Amino acid sequence: MTADYWAIDAVVNLWTPEALAHRPAWTDSFFMGKVKGQHSSAGISLEEMLAEMDEARIQCAFLVAAKTGRLGLPGCYHMPTEVVADAVARYPERFFGLVGIDPFQGMDGVRAMEEAVREQGFIGAHLYPHWFELPPNHARYYPFYAKCIELDIPIQMQVGQSLIYSKDNRCRSVGRPIYLDDVACDLPELKLIGSHVGIPWHDEMIAMAWKHENVYICTDAHSPKYWPASVVRYLNSYGQDKVIFGTDFPVLRFRRTVEEIDAYGLKPEARRKFMRENAMRLYGLVDRLGERA
Repeated sequence: MTADYWAIDAVVNLWTPEALAHRPAWTDSFFMGKVKGQHSSAGISLEEMLAEMDEARIQCAFLVAAKTGRLGLPGCYHMPTEVVADAVARYPERFFGLVGIDPFQGMDGVRAMEEAVREQGFIGAHLYPHWFELPPNHARYYPFYAKCIELDIPIQMQVGQSLIYSKDNRCRSVGRPIYLDDVACDLPELKLIGSHVGIPWHDEMIAMAWKHENVYICTDAHSPKYWPASVVRYLNSYGQDKVIFGTDFPVLRFRRTVEEIDAYGLKPEARRKFMRENAMRLYGLVDRLGERA
């Protein structure tokens, strides 16, 4: 399928040499071995990244400024907001920033998140619950959730199993999608996005998105050809307004991911919503991204 519109990738990691300097443990043996990454740890330039996006007809990418956990794991890292903000400033029509949160920073972290949104133009928040070994319904997150509502921004969080651990310090899987039920019941205005599909509890994730008006699914990090059948049915039918496209680049490559999605032969309207319109609506980008519609 060659669509007449360009996609939006809602989960992307910077892979420039500058960004990789903040991820020293992401060596080839770790990244390409454990995570099955598609790029070496040497990194690529922003221009090379944009060329790959163009090849896959991806208009823009949401860049994650992740906050590190406290577990000392090789996959945990802290990506300064300044690194992401610099990339966004260089290509403001192609990149948008998601600011990571650390629940142990308390109100200092809440204020830093607000500054990133108001002063640096970040359009959403991001969270890896596993890195802090605190499930998404833990009280430490609630001040951040309340601020997200005030700022009218969504928050993405990894759900499903944790993919990263070391032999000496394993990372517990605290991101069961069912924990989003507590959050959505307590804070129904909060726009929640469960990333990484929710595997192996993907049906739980579907149930949460079906139940709650402001709970969504992002399909990043898992190759589309391996998606569970229930996920494909959901995004292609009654859930077509509740799922957004992402790669978690460089975990997945842009063109290959789009090609694997197109192999499913999705309904044209469902594909358009999934690949573009749902993210535009959710992140308030309808007026900014109409050029390549």
